[in-house]
Amino acid sequence: MSANKASLQTTVSDAVELDVARIRQDFPILQQELNGHRLAYLDSAASAQRPAAVIDAISQYYEHDHANVHRGVHTLSHRATDAYEGAREKVREFINAESIREIVFTRGTTEAINLVANALGEQLQAGDEVILTQLEHHSNIVPWQMLAERRGIELKVIPINSAGELVLDGLDDLFSDRTRLLTVSHVSNALGTINPVGELVAAARKRGVLTLLDGAQAIPHTAIDVRQLDCDFYAFSGHKMCGPTGIGVLYAREAVLAELPPWQGGGDMILTVSFSGTTYNELPYRFEAGTPNIAGAVGLGAAVDYLSAIGMARIAAHEHQLLEYATDRITGISGLQLVGTATHKTSVLSFNVDDIHPHDLGTILDHQGVAIRTGHHCAMPVMEHFGIAGTARASLALYNDRDDIDQLIDAIHRAVEMFR
Repeated sequence: MSANKASLQTTVSDAVELDVARIRQDFPILQQELNGHRLAYLDSAASAQRPAAVIDAISQYYEHDHANVHRGVHTLSHRATDAYEGAREKVREFINAESIREIVFTRGTTEAINLVANALGEQLQAGDEVILTQLEHHSNIVPWQMLAERRGIELKVIPINSAGELVLDGLDDLFSDRTRLLTVSHVSNALGTINPVGELVAAARKRGVLTLLDGAQAIPHTAIDVRQLDCDFYAFSGHKMCGPTGIGVLYAREAVLAELPPWQGGGDMILTVSFSGTTYNELPYRFEAGTPNIAGAVGLGAAVDYLSAIGMARIAAHEHQLLEYATDRITGISGLQLVGTATHKTSVLSFNVDDIHPHDLGTILDHQGVAIRTGHHCAMPVMEHFGIAGTARASLALYNDRDDIDQLIDAIHRAVEMFR
């Protein structure tokens, strides 16, 4: 098993088990009932919940430290700048980047991918190629299609099999001397498949091709080491990892980022401006035009602290054990079809039940206090591959326990009974 797969499937014996009952107390939103039932929140792949530590950090910033960053000489501006740049250092350490110059704050994974598509796109020519996969979220498909329309680049797609795994037999044939980038999700948001990113990055590196990993669904579940992954870009969102919405990160290898032109113009991404020309700022600020999401960065830093204190190995072990339990229980339901049965997967169960529409199933489960996601999960090519319109998706996080799974199973049985 490759290193990236092993880290995502750590067994409980590798780490001290989580005290989930105590962890749940850290999340105010989980203390409520939903429709008269204990809330079983199983939609973390769409957006994770926030611990009190993150909420408090944001409140503290707004109540005591808010000002614009970098340009002020007064005390509040210094405090805000220290908090903002402190969060950047926390992120750098969390993913083991070499320098804070490689950490660009964005609005999320989507903007991070768009940043690469637009900045790198300025350097691509008609006929240049980008390789992606059939498993991608729309955020890692549409920006490249838009670039293809503007610049005439060509897109090549790695297919998947009936288990929802990448078919790599023809990978060598996809590369050519015009291939400029390979971009792939670390973990599929629709199926939970853990992609062999180590193998893919190595194949691209051997050919001098840049690599971009969509880490939105991996970052909450395992320790990420971008230097070990050896990728050129790694994108992720704060709200998937117990942080605020509207904040995310693009990691970019410094030597690569330094060669890219700015994407957006405005304040703070410049050193000097005149009508005769502009001098751009140093990294990473050249890619952070305008007033940033300071509170979001502060909250993201608090989320990093929270996850680090628990330990990513312990989180991975807990979620792997819970996924095994959930898979065993859910596959015992008559008429239920599990969609995505990859050998290596994490924290996601996508399924359909008999002829019950996923939206109807989601509504019935909601009445039982169970929150899941239904639909195509912004992965229409995946659904097209399986010949379905969508699925019901239960996704796990560190605060889930067996009671959540049991509540899910009971609610599905109730739905089946209703449709008999």
